[in-house]
Amino acid sequence: MSGDREIQTISFTRGVPPPEAFPTGQIQECAIAILEREGSVVLQYHPAAGLLPLREWLAQRYGVAPEAVLVSNGSLQIEEFLTRLLTSPGDVVLVESPSYDRAITIFRRAGARVVGVPLEPDGFDVGTLESLTKKQKPKFFYIIPDFQNPTGVTTSLAKRERLVDLAERYDFWVLEDNPYRELRYAGEELPTVFSLGSEKVLHLSSFSKVLSPGIRVGYLIAPEPLVQQLARMAEDTYVSPNMIGQGIVYEYCRRGWLGPNIDRLRDIYQPRLEGLSSALEEYLAEAQWTRPEGGFFIGVYLAPPVNMSALRAKARDMGVLLSDGKGFFPEGDGDLFLRLPFCALSVDEIEEGIARLGSLVNSMDIHVSRGR
Repeated sequence: MSGDREIQTISFTRGVPPPEAFPTGQIQECAIAILEREGSVVLQYHPAAGLLPLREWLAQRYGVAPEAVLVSNGSLQIEEFLTRLLTSPGDVVLVESPSYDRAITIFRRAGARVVGVPLEPDGFDVGTLESLTKKQKPKFFYIIPDFQNPTGVTTSLAKRERLVDLAERYDFWVLEDNPYRELRYAGEELPTVFSLGSEKVLHLSSFSKVLSPGIRVGYLIAPEPLVQQLARMAEDTYVSPNMIGQGIVYEYCRRGWLGPNIDRLRDIYQPRLEGLSSALEEYLAEAQWTRPEGGFFIGVYLAPPVNMSALRAKARDMGVLLSDGKGFFPEGDGDLFLRLPFCALSVDEIEEGIARLGSLVNSMDIHVSRGR
């Protein structure tokens, strides 16, 4: 790189879709259509459980009654409602370790004590989960079973089945958060934890990754009494959900466009995942990671010893932005962890960013003294 040429900034901080992922023209068409056909509905206050036609569409998709579906302003808001409903301050909540940092924040803000279950290449550590459920009596276990945020790990079928068994035996809820499930680029699809038939499993997802995060439409599949309680909580919070967003999503799904759009997204993201995997193999060969078959992220554990604060600072000087890995670990671990999202970067940007990162990791001045 020339010394007088501005260095391109390459950000590995957020898992956001790139502009080319948005079907903007189709969304515009759906917005016009829903306003012309149902303007008096979507511009008005509405029951807090969500737009009934969209709930009916989701109910058919999941094989449940519409009364078992809640549609809200993104799945994170539903997580907050669930935490307030299911826990009291001091209650234990289990999460994978590492896990989604914003979910951890929500649970802690509600006063829950968040405890981590170590994550293995095929999902949570079963022995630790069983031991914790016996000792801690958690209210729920929060899990992202498909292409997990932040690691990209997918939970095996055997562990999904074991989780259902443990939830029923020890009487705790399973919060299955699955926004990346449809974004599979290789391998065979596994059944959702919800589809294994337990009343203890609550299924969360959203249209943020398969349509648009700006629309703010997430949903929950749960037992009807729980949906009713959450709907009352939602009504007391915001009176009515985002009806225009829900109307656009329903119109998009009604027209049969969601499946083809997901196929298009897979074509966008698959080469980026392959590019990141190849770059890691070339430039960070001593690091450890699980190669995902879909999703937005690869979680990387650097080989010790590395001073991560120094690494992030020097990477920033080289035009590479990195997240602090500690936020993904409930017990404050993560000193050697990096979450690397590939979704919003081109293959060339990914390779350049990892090449810069690799040159830093392999330099002695960011290493922690072995004598400490």
